Amino acid sequence: MKLLSTIIAASGLVSTSLAHWNYNNLIVNGKVVGNPYQYIRQCTNSNSPITDVKSNDMRCNQGGASGVSTQTYTVKAGDELGFTIIDVFGHPGPQQVYLSKAPNTAASYDGSGSWVKIYSLTTSSIASDGLKWAADGIKSFRFTLPAATPPGEYLLRAEGLGLHGASTKGGAQFYIACAQIQVTGSGRGSLSPSVKIPGLYTGDEPGILINLYWPTPKSYTTPGPALWPSGSEAHTAKQM
Repeated sequence: MKLLSTIIAASGLVSTSLAHWNYNNLIVNGKVVGNPYQYIRQCTNSNSPITDVKSNDMRCNQGGASGVSTQTYTVKAGDELGFTIIDVFGHPGPQQVYLSKAPNTAASYDGSGSWVKIYSLTTSSIASDGLKWAADGIKSFRFTLPAATPPGEYLLRAEGLGLHGASTKGGAQFYIACAQIQVTGSGRGSLSPSVKIPGLYTGDEPGILINLYWPTPKSYTTPGPALWPSGSEAHTAKQM
């Protein structure tokens, strides 16, 4: 059985590059706004993942430290936001979203400040043959920007975690992009608990260092801090 699981895992790596993705469009209240990468910083590493959790590229991907060529979209606290991707989510793992308030403009912000997690899309079920993922095969997902979000300019960070090769440390793949938003409204929430990136993960978390194939996992612990300001993980994706 262990040999069979190893073969299955290996076969999943043959078309690895075909399963990679980029987040290319911002969704606001059920509609795609603008053109691809108009409001999302475009990375410079094609669709390759980040694997070094200690890298500054974990913030907004390679080439994403500056947003001077990216526009900032105005939204209201409490709006429904989302991301579309090129292709589909082809690797097993969760989708999570983080938010960081810029000290000045989002375009000039490198993401070195504090981040809060506002959304987590994880397993759809846990079956006898392993974990089933809510993001499997979809092309978009939507979530609510907390109504407590204070006014200001922010980076909105999408993070997809590919766990197909995560049985060894450094094998997990992070797919990342940052959208630039300006939030309006009367939100007065305190952005806590917060984290810094890098520093968000060590790579040893059970939700990052995990063998999906043998022995068959009976549970999954999503990495990262608690959701802000409160809430629970999503197990069903809300698509376009």
